[in-house]
Amino acid sequence: MPSAYRVLPTATGPCGLDLKAVTMSTKNDPVDVIVVGLGACGGTAVKVLCEAGMKVVAFDKGPWLDAAKDFSGDEIKFVNRNYLWPDPTLYPRTLRHDEDSVAKRFQFSPTPQLVGGGTNHWAGWVPRPRESDFMLKSLHGDLPGASLADWPFRYDHLEPYLTKVEWEFGIAGIAGADKYEPFRSKGYPSPPLRPTRWGKKFYDACNKLGINAFPLPHAMVTTEHKGRKPFNHTSFWNQYGDPSGARSNTLTTFVPEAVATGNLEVRPECFVRQVKVGKDGRATGVVYIDTDGNEHEQDAGIVILTLGAIESARLLLMSRSAQHPDGLANSSGQVGKNATFHEYLFAVGLFDKEIDDPLYGWTGNYISGGSLEFYETDHDRGHMGGCIIAASQITHPVNWVFPGRPSWGDALKDADRNFFNYAMKIGLILHDLPVEKNRVDLDPTVTDTFGMPVARITHRPHPNDVAMGKWQVDKNVEILQAAGARKTVPVYLEEMTGNTCHQHGTARMGFDPKTTVLNEWCQAHDVANLFVLDGSSFPTSTGVNPTLTMMANAWRCSEYITDVYAKGREEHLAVPR
Repeated sequence: MPSAYRVLPTATGPCGLDLKAVTMSTKNDPVDVIVVGLGACGGTAVKVLCEAGMKVVAFDKGPWLDAAKDFSGDEIKFVNRNYLWPDPTLYPRTLRHDEDSVAKRFQFSPTPQLVGGGTNHWAGWVPRPRESDFMLKSLHGDLPGASLADWPFRYDHLEPYLTKVEWEFGIAGIAGADKYEPFRSKGYPSPPLRPTRWGKKFYDACNKLGINAFPLPHAMVTTEHKGRKPFNHTSFWNQYGDPSGARSNTLTTFVPEAVATGNLEVRPECFVRQVKVGKDGRATGVVYIDTDGNEHEQDAGIVILTLGAIESARLLLMSRSAQHPDGLANSSGQVGKNATFHEYLFAVGLFDKEIDDPLYGWTGNYISGGSLEFYETDHDRGHMGGCIIAASQITHPVNWVFPGRPSWGDALKDADRNFFNYAMKIGLILHDLPVEKNRVDLDPTVTDTFGMPVARITHRPHPNDVAMGKWQVDKNVEILQAAGARKTVPVYLEEMTGNTCHQHGTARMGFDPKTTVLNEWCQAHDVANLFVLDGSSFPTSTGVNPTLTMMANAWRCSEYITDVYAKGREEHLAVPR
């Protein structure tokens, strides 16, 4: 029944809806759990919770699409228009590179806005983290300018859940091909895709240089798995929605599996603007706005945020109350701080169409071959840590990556004819270090379509990030030259652009409530029934694509919720040695 009326701030919503109008606030029947955000982590959480018998309502700001009907290989639709991506006129973000600057509107690290989240667009490379990723502070001590921290658990704690995700979600790879991979309890459910022409060049070059190269694990099935059949229509699935179901996506796997239990209600196109708290400071539910601009309340015994490190931090900061005046779960003052964002850097290799065979960049898969040869610290390189590298084509025919490519006319056509089929790149996922001043907070002047303050990102790379990026790009140039490239074009780090959707660190987990936001189960120190199960919890970013680690951790913590917390018990891990 209606419980109240309120006036929203002046704003124009979807389809021109005037949100200044008076809207009716209704209150729905309570459920066991609310999950806010249905991407990789939210999709994992609802699967585990619902299969354990918990009643869940899950919200997503975007629509609930039908992959077979709504997805395709249409480059203009998916790359040049906002079909998957948040519209910057409705949902802007702002960016500044230091605290003394005025932030400007900039779509920093956008993620697809719909059920399935980033798993709708991703290339889907899912390598495992390394054992060293969980204890950088212990290994390296204090690094000036950085805020290194150990994780409150180790690789061994996460390994069973990495395996569960690989087998339930559907991952293709070869166990043992990466000679540096830590212990694994099981292989992969599907073998890898065959190497592409540019992949073969990468493998040949790495063999010449003594570099261990292997097929990177992909979120894709290459043999029939759980009723899904292999399909590889095009290599351009990065940034596209896959209509086939072969590429693993929570929209077509975990979310339907949760719905099939009868325990999940999905509410798409609903914007959660606040987590409510009671007089005791515990979360009681959320306030959300539906697609018609009507405001509602949903109560639950447990609230889980899985919006990504930017939007989860934003929602915590917007959820101020008398009990939490600086934002929800923020007695430490750490919500939003220590934000890390992988930057994708690369080197392009150009071949000669008069001499070399074409690489046929539209065939195979976007990524073909990678290495973690340079992952662990080697102080002779002049920086701490390292990162994954991967070979690829130069992406889409219209939007292909060629630094300095002419923008129009005959010069553009000549570049396309001469280089599109005769180019490849070797990229890297930069292992950026946490810095306390790099953070997400609320912009004081810019609002979104609902009249709510948008996320403001403040970020300046640590000198170690710049040094690592420079060294690794130069090494990638060396590999391209060994592959026979006639010319190479390096792309170095100047400043973080948020060109990946990889977000971490804004609600760190740890044992000390004075310096961290969450405990080892991603449970808020301040609010016992609030969990944040996305990359916000990561104390450090790792040097590999983070989604597999995020999903495994979401599964681990969701099992804690169902098996321990929901049964009125409490458990804690010992501080790792």
